[in-house]
Amino acid sequence: MGVKWGVAFGAEVTVLSTSPDKEQAAKALGAHHFVVTKDEEQVNAVKGSFDFILDTVSAPHDLGMYLSLLHTDGVHIIVGASPKPMDLSAFSLLMGRKSVVGSSIGGIAETQEMLDFAAEHNIVSDIELIDIQDITTAYERMLKGDVRYRFVIDTATI
Repeated sequence: MGVKWGVAFGAEVTVLSTSPDKEQAAKALGAHHFVVTKDEEQVNAVKGSFDFILDTVSAPHDLGMYLSLLHTDGVHIIVGASPKPMDLSAFSLLMGRKSVVGSSIGGIAETQEMLDFAAEHNIVSDIELIDIQDITTAYERMLKGDVRYRFVIDTATI
């Protein structure tokens, strides 16, 4: 969704991922660029180039590496909740006046504004519709990380 929103706002969107397998999906969502964060050459090529990073990762990861990708006054926005605390060196922030912020959910007015914008720009969720009978298989797939976006249960199958 972050890619779709960024494109709708007119941003030049780069998807950062540990997996090169996600590049085709990122481009299909509208991403202009794709960087594999495990590829040192690709990471070095974009150091200091981003205004902000929208961090949706809900696992521990190296915040310092991501902060190095921001230019002066860049902002790292965390919306994914890691189950464990993450290390952050003060120097990652001090060098370049960088900020790390978090965001959760807005109030009713902000939610309505978001829904209106989504309707105006045809921003919809990508989902995989499943029957209730497939819930166990879906859960097993989720544990394996074999889910693209979200499962939605077809209530007609209940």
